[in-house]
Amino acid sequence: MTVDTTEIGVLVGAAALIALVLWFFFGERQAVRASDAADGGAQHVKVTVKGGYTPDVIVVQQGRPVRLDFYRDETASCSETVVFGDFGIARDLPAFRTTPVEFTPQEAGEFTFTCGMSMLRGKLIVEPAAG
Repeated sequence: MTVDTTEIGVLVGAAALIALVLWFFFGERQAVRASDAADGGAQHVKVTVKGGYTPDVIVVQQGRPVRLDFYRDETASCSETVVFGDFGIARDLPAFRTTPVEFTPQEAGEFTFTCGMSMLRGKLIVEPAAG
């Protein structure tokens, strides 16, 4: 049996594609720390929704109000809702509008947020309160 260059090319391409998919879905994401409001108000992050959440890893402090402004930059039905199951929050996200989601995390830990179909995913990291 002989192996020609076309078969080798297909195998190399398939391996590269598999590696890319694994990196995209399971690779380490860059976390974004919430900014503090100048007046001592809520920790704040702007999140763009377009085929996923950007940023998709958000770091906040326990016991302090959080405001996440979700701007939905698409009309795909999957992204119509954002759900923070651990906090009992589900918000509709109208297309091409900003929707605030406000809450105060009382416990430290890592919490997932998703779209209504659980296809889009993000992570909220709540760090323990200082002091």
